[in-house]
Amino acid sequence: MPGSFSRFRVLVAPGLHDSGPEHWQSRWQRLYPAFERVRQDDWSDPILPIWSARVDEVRRRDTRPTLIVAHSFGCLASVHSVAADPANVAGLLLVAPADPDKFGVAALLPHEALPIPTIMIASTDDPWMPLERARQWAQRWGSTFIDAGALGHINAESALGDWLFGQRQLQLLVDRAQNMKPLQY
Repeated sequence: MPGSFSRFRVLVAPGLHDSGPEHWQSRWQRLYPAFERVRQDDWSDPILPIWSARVDEVRRRDTRPTLIVAHSFGCLASVHSVAADPANVAGLLLVAPADPDKFGVAALLPHEALPIPTIMIASTDDPWMPLERARQWAQRWGSTFIDAGALGHINAESALGDWLFGQRQLQLLVDRAQNMKPLQY
């Protein structure tokens, strides 16, 4: 699979408290060393405009087509960033997004389809976002929605290892992004 990413820059956007060493995002970065992590100044204080601005800043460092692999509040920051300016973003993989209402940021997020391919993976027993709420946000954003079953918050506690299912979804996103026409500005 590494060769299939060669056309894309891949950014990893963790959620609250970053992703520890056994989180699938961290494991993917060890498997694919070219993946870059979006690092927040304060991992314990999720302020959407600040986190989104950091995604923007990291995106601007490189003009290659970019795929963003986001988890939890990182999903909200990534969606916010892309909705404001989709330039150079070829696709989003949104895993276990945090419920925007829990953070009081629903009004700051788009309520219409994003202009790029997106896949959202949600769990039936995620404490941070009920499945039906995740499905509603996926519909609003025009995301392909995947019910992953009972995986909790799809994090280190879910004991997913290298999470091959998620890697296959990223490959599907790569395939979709390669078949998209570039956005005209």
